[in-house]
Amino acid sequence: MQLPADLSAALEERLATQNVRSLASVSGELSQRYRSGHARSQQSSETFLHSQNDVLAYAAYRLPATFAAIYAALAEVQTRRSGWQPRSLLDIGAGPGTAAWAAATIWPELEQATLLERDARMMALGKDLARHAACSALRHARWLRADLTMSSGLENSRYDLVIMAYVLGEIPAMTQEELVERLWQQTADTLLIVEPGTPRGFALVRAARERLLAVNAQTLAPCPHNQPCPMPQNDWCHFAQRVSRTRLQRSVKGGTLSYEDEKFAYAAMSRADGLPIQARVIRHPQKRSGHVRLDLCTPTGLKQAVVARSAKERYHMAQDLEWGSTLNEPL
Repeated sequence: MQLPADLSAALEERLATQNVRSLASVSGELSQRYRSGHARSQQSSETFLHSQNDVLAYAAYRLPATFAAIYAALAEVQTRRSGWQPRSLLDIGAGPGTAAWAAATIWPELEQATLLERDARMMALGKDLARHAACSALRHARWLRADLTMSSGLENSRYDLVIMAYVLGEIPAMTQEELVERLWQQTADTLLIVEPGTPRGFALVRAARERLLAVNAQTLAPCPHNQPCPMPQNDWCHFAQRVSRTRLQRSVKGGTLSYEDEKFAYAAMSRADGLPIQARVIRHPQKRSGHVRLDLCTPTGLKQAVVARSAKERYHMAQDLEWGSTLNEPL
């Protein structure tokens, strides 16, 4: 996928005057800081962003990939809630507004957006980018500076759609459960939580989902059920979204490929039921000359299915499946 035209244009305009070598250097430092500081962030509220250069490097280095992951997760929500139109959005730990952009791309009739972010420089960038948005809710969004580690940083208002993306792993462990509970209280309909597609990211999402199931939330995606996650403790469930790189992004990342794959874990929880699905493909399908092997999550647990060429219709259906695909009928 590609960034929407209005976001791509806004990002390119904002970064046009930046030195590419400088952005690449800062991006490398920022990436290392994220990796080395992830464990430390469980006990500390320390921010990973230390300067304006960090903020701009983040926009060049991470915004497209995180947009792609959040968009992919929201697209699954849209599929399970066909015809649903959220009117209000709360974007928690908004950064430059990436999740709000993804939501507005899927639901352009969004009417109102509130974005909470603690870094003033990131808020300024987000407001600057939003000036170019086609969606009125983004252009007129309400930005609030808030520290998510403090309950006073959250309001009591309720929103149709609440998104917390790439945030849970960056706040102290002792406050994570409380934050999830507070966000559910503010969710009038659907709450989406997204984290990196790592074992730790999945563990955070899994724990949040279990807490929400305990208060009768319904799972929209990725799970096709409301049962405890059947994934073994030594494994993790995650997905990938491919996003096109611009020339600037290739230069910043020091890569030659015209795309990158963002791996992510997520849970979309709702107060309403979604359209039922029979299974979700949770690994790359193994497509061979005479059969397709599928790893599936089903309402009755994890399952491996082998579809042989001799089962003509089922085989052709299996050939079209990808990692993350849903099955609406049994194989």
